[in-house]
Amino acid sequence: MVAMAYTVAFDGIDARLVQVQCAISPGLPGFSIVGLPDKAVSEARERVRAALTAMAIALPSQRISINLSPADMPKEGSHFDLPIALAVLAALDVVPHEEVSDLVALGELSLDGTLVPVIGALPAAVAAGDGDRSLMCPAACGAEAAWVDSVRVIAPTSLAQAISHLTGRAVLDPAVPGDVTHASGARCLSEVKGQERAKRGLEIAAAGRHHMLLVGSPGSGKSMLAARIPGILPALTPIEALETSMIHSLAGLLDDGGISRTRPFREPHHTASMAAIVGGGRGAKPGEISLAHNGVLFMDEFPEFPRAVLETLRQPIETGEVVVARANAHVRYPCRFMLVAAANPCKCGYLADAARACSRAPICGEDYMGRISGPLMDRFDCGSRCPPLPLPTLICRCPATHQPISQRALPRPARCKSHATTATRGCGPMPMRKALCWNKSRPRTQRAAICCCAWQSGLGCLPAAITVSCGWRARSQIWMDQQMCGAIISPRP
Repeated sequence: MVAMAYTVAFDGIDARLVQVQCAISPGLPGFSIVGLPDKAVSEARERVRAALTAMAIALPSQRISINLSPADMPKEGSHFDLPIALAVLAALDVVPHEEVSDLVALGELSLDGTLVPVIGALPAAVAAGDGDRSLMCPAACGAEAAWVDSVRVIAPTSLAQAISHLTGRAVLDPAVPGDVTHASGARCLSEVKGQERAKRGLEIAAAGRHHMLLVGSPGSGKSMLAARIPGILPALTPIEALETSMIHSLAGLLDDGGISRTRPFREPHHTASMAAIVGGGRGAKPGEISLAHNGVLFMDEFPEFPRAVLETLRQPIETGEVVVARANAHVRYPCRFMLVAAANPCKCGYLADAARACSRAPICGEDYMGRISGPLMDRFDCGSRCPPLPLPTLICRCPATHQPISQRALPRPARCKSHATTATRGCGPMPMRKALCWNKSRPRTQRAAICCCAWQSGLGCLPAAITVSCGWRARSQIWMDQQMCGAIISPRP
């Protein structure tokens, strides 16, 4: 008679049901596993044999065959230990067949029969709920899997406890969900002194989930500003929290089974490989862009990343998902994130400072920013320059006076009637000049009129512009070069 148990094989964040079949037949003693197992699955026979021996359960002197169906799907990971052990025990009539076939099991066995936690308990619980089955996993994974309301989670600490539950000698209570964790000590944007234009740009980018590029000399506060973006973003919705936690579960980043409502913030180093950023490697694990799903991906020293790594970001930014292609499988991960990049204006970093710039200025700045291709630069909806701050601003002990946009008294926008008009700003009226531009590279429904208001002063023209493209995929481009002004936004009819 063939005994059957069920487990899962991971395909991205999706968990596919796998049937574990066990047959004990006459013949030379042996223990074989078939069905495209990897090295970790093939070694499960030794762990299962040692765990059963520790429980004084002897295997018969017959041939034991384990088949993992469907046989053409690659099987990876150590979580196949528990379902293989349960299938063998059912074939030996130690546990009831019906009890084993009605649940999805995953877990790694130690040599003494203790269940070791594994990754992917949350996606496995979703697959078990879809199949109207219970889930059995290690006790350390029970709080994580219990977040799926539609499935009953049994979390034993050892194989002996799992046998006692299945035979009815000591029935275990269902696991309870872990705690909802919140980031402690969130960084506030008001802690940053100066850089008011960059702060306003970050608020606009965070409100519309726009990608943003910060350009400034070293020490101007680019990284400090980017690190405070999660503090102005709203908490994850329950659906977003579950989707993000499923990716983090596959990466083994969930602590104590808790689900976080704080949006993820990932900041990979510029020496990271393509597999680390996009995903791949052994088992096609999710990369940084997927770990930043529904959150922020901050890439400091953006031009220093390898050109091949930067170019691979173009398609995931547009589609919101990445496909990791391998010879035997294609793994798909979601990656809807807010990209915030920081860069120096040139290789030396002091292009705007004539006293500290190198001898190749301004050619060095063009060559350095030329490392970012035009199509990739087009993905940035917002941009801001971060000039170096004077020393009195940095050493001032007064708290920052920055206020969010929602709390500011901003002037009401009005359409310009002519190329020369008058507006009130500060202490009195100032002449204002309007230049009307069109972005012809986008469809008609996404074009917007750009009203560039240049304020005239005794020091000359201080330009600033805000452009917003309308339509279903709203984009905005904010280039605040010198001084913010009351820009007038008028969509094209």
